Amino acid sequence: MRAVILDTGCANLSSLTFALKRLGAEPLITYNPPDIKAADRLFLPGVGTARVAMEALANRGLVDLVREATQPLLGICLGEQLLGRSSEESGGVPLLGLIDAKVRHLKAQDLPLPHMGWNRVTPADTPEAKMLFKGIEPGEWFYFVHSYVMAMSDVTLATSTYGETFTAAVAYNNFIGVQFHPERSGRAGARLLANFLGVAS
Repeated sequence: MRAVILDTGCANLSSLTFALKRLGAEPLITYNPPDIKAADRLFLPGVGTARVAMEALANRGLVDLVREATQPLLGICLGEQLLGRSSEESGGVPLLGLIDAKVRHLKAQDLPLPHMGWNRVTPADTPEAKMLFKGIEPGEWFYFVHSYVMAMSDVTLATSTYGETFTAAVAYNNFIGVQFHPERSGRAGARLLANFLGVAS
C-alpha cells in the first residue's frame, strides 16, 4: 500500500503521519508528481483559509495533480472543503471543483465559532457511507475544528449538527472528504482511516 500525504504547505502533517503509521502504513509526504501518480491512496490535509490553501496548492504544482487523480483521495478538514466548487470565505474563493457543492460559513446560531471539539457523526444509508464508516456506530464521536462547511448535497455521506446540520463527510467518484479530523478522533478515527486504506484496524 503506497500512501501519499500531499505536502500542501498549509497543514500540520505529523498527526496524520503518526495515525497512518499506527495502522501499519509508511506514508510518504511529498508534492513530487511521480510519487503522487504512483500512490495507491492520497491524503489532502489542510488548515487555515481556503485562499491561502489554494495559493499553496498552485505554488506547489498540485492543483492539476489533484484534479486528475484517479486513485482514492481523502480530503481532511479544509482538505474536504477544497474539493468543492467555491468558498464564500474571503469574499469568494474558487476551489478545485471536484465536488459540485459550495463551501459556506457555518450557521452556528448562538454557539461559538470555530466549532472546536468532539461531536457526533451520523452516516447516511448508502453503500459509500457504509464502506467508509464500516465498523463505526452511528452517532460516534469525531473531533472537529472549523468555521466553514460544505453545503449539503446528494453526495453527502454523513452529517453532524452544531447550530445546524451540516455535511461531515462527502464523496464523489474517487474523491472523499471528511470535515472532522480522523487522525485526532481516537478509535473511531483510526477505523475510518483503516477503512479508507483498505486494511484491518
